[in-house]
Amino acid sequence: NALSETLFLDIDQKGNHFRQVYHKGIPEAPLAITGTSEITGTSIRFYPDLTIMETDAFSFDVLAHRFRELGYLNPALTIILREEETLREEVFHDEGGIRSFLLFVNENKRTIHDPLTFRKSFDNGSTFEISFQYQDTTDAETLLSYVNNIPTREGGTHVRGFRAALTRVVNRFIKDKNLNKGEEVRGEDIREGLSAIVSIKIPNPQFEGQTKAKLGSSWVSGAMETFLAEALEDAFEKQGTVARAIADKAILSAQAREAARKARELTKRKNVLEGSNLPGKLADCQENDPAKSELYIVEGDSAGGSAKQGRDRRFQAILPLKGKILNVEKSKGVEKFITHDEVRALITAVGCGLG
Repeated sequence: NALSETLFLDIDQKGNHFRQVYHKGIPEAPLAITGTSEITGTSIRFYPDLTIMETDAFSFDVLAHRFRELGYLNPALTIILREEETLREEVFHDEGGIRSFLLFVNENKRTIHDPLTFRKSFDNGSTFEISFQYQDTTDAETLLSYVNNIPTREGGTHVRGFRAALTRVVNRFIKDKNLNKGEEVRGEDIREGLSAIVSIKIPNPQFEGQTKAKLGSSWVSGAMETFLAEALEDAFEKQGTVARAIADKAILSAQAREAARKARELTKRKNVLEGSNLPGKLADCQENDPAKSELYIVEGDSAGGSAKQGRDRRFQAILPLKGKILNVEKSKGVEKFITHDEVRALITAVGCGLG
């Protein structure tokens, strides 16, 4: 309405036809009965205000995407999108609600179980709906969240409560069944491969920022976590196979994360050991073939000086090191060992690794 030059509102209700006209967001007159009607519904016609909008062209595909969302989020609603110029038309209606929405999102994707769908109505008029399913993939989660049909792309308290409940219940199942004896399963492991739709309808939602991309209503997080945790625990008891599949996937994700961490640490250690520069105190020899070369490790710079004077530089190399450089038995962790300057000098000079 605020972006329209003129807007016509027609309502058919209780046998009457009502009309109201707005100009630049301001009503020209109060809502008035203009006749009788045998149908029920609302019609809105508007003309964009081109002093605000850059164009009056509408994208059929953009509108279709949004109306498809609304059709799933409101299963009792039927939306007909028609482009009169091209006669292109599409109808959006699905009584399956967000479960059907999730199946649409995961179309042509391999999944490990059927969607788990939960719904609860509260005394204050609020409604929470959740549907989720796991893909047989290591991709990050795909989570679509809505508040009163408004997409919350940055999540918020409803998403926070959903994630907390899912993490708590899956970890409890893993612990109760004694499934994991290795790395701790984290929330990020449990959400790997997850596809979820979280839709809530609440009175007086509080959003963070002007774009309404993130819900800030504090009570929603606790209400969502409590409701979903109870519902999910009950579902896991009834569908043990599904619960086990989800738990096993989370454990594998945790193991993969730990393996990746160890691989990164190994790479870091390898990089430390494989420095291309020879130690500064090494008096290298001319021979490049290790089989024909000799390395003398001497204690201290003074001994190093004497050894250099008496060596055959063609095949004899001298490396002076400090005496008693490190007590490896008391040293905590291999990192301290391999990052010690004297040890690194020795490793680099010899050209060996760690093992």
